[in-house]
Amino acid sequence: MIHFDNVSKRFPGGYEALSGVNLHLDAGELAFLTGHSGAGKSTLLKLLMLLERPTSGALLINGKNVSRLSNYRIPSYRRQLGVVFQDHQLLMDRTVFDNVALPLQVAGYSRKETGRRVRAALDSVGLLSKEKQSPLALSGGEQQRVGIARAVVHKPRILLADEPTGNLDPELSAEIMNLFQRFQDVGVTVLIATHDIDLIHRLNHRIVRLDQGSVAEGGGAYAPAL
Repeated sequence: MIHFDNVSKRFPGGYEALSGVNLHLDAGELAFLTGHSGAGKSTLLKLLMLLERPTSGALLINGKNVSRLSNYRIPSYRRQLGVVFQDHQLLMDRTVFDNVALPLQVAGYSRKETGRRVRAALDSVGLLSKEKQSPLALSGGEQQRVGIARAVVHKPRILLADEPTGNLDPELSAEIMNLFQRFQDVGVTVLIATHDIDLIHRLNHRIVRLDQGSVAEGGGAYAPAL
C-alpha cells in the first residue's frame, strides 16, 4: 500500500531531513511513527501528502510512484488521504457540521450527499448531537474528534495524523487512539506520528522509529504479537 524505497529528502542549504528511508505499510495497517524532535517524522508525512517531493528514491502508493505525479494530478491523489493535525485547524466561526462538510463542498458533493456523509462521520466519532454547535463550545478532545471526522468524511484509503494527542491528557489521548483503531478495523491504512511513547507501547501495533532521518526500527513487514 505505502512503500518508501530508499527515499531521501534534502532541503536547500544542504539539510538532509530523511536519508535512505525504506518503509512498507500494508493496506489496512495501523503504525506509529516516532523519534526525537527533528528525526524526520513531519517531513515523511509531508512527502505522503505531496507537500514535499523526495530528493531521491521512490514513494509508491499501491505500486505507483506518486512522487513523480504532475502538479495538476496532486489534488486527485490527495482525495484518498485524510489528515489530522495536532491543532485541528477548525474554523471557529462555523458550526461543527460546516467544518466537517468543508472537504465535500470543495469536492463538489451535493447537499444531500454532504449531509449524509457529515452525519455519518460525526456519528463515528460520537459527536452527532453537536453538529449545530460552534467548535468554541467543545472541549479540546471534542475539537480533535471534529478534526478526525473532517479527515474521514470523504472515506479516505489512507489516514495520516501528526501528533494528534499532543494537547490532550492521557485519558483523552487513549480515546483518540481508539478512534484511529476503529478506522483501521474497516480497512483504512493509518500512520500516526507521535511522541506519546507510553501510550503506543500499550497498543499492539507496529512502531516505526526514526533517528536522524533514517529508520532505526520497524520499517519492514510487521507481525503483531499474539
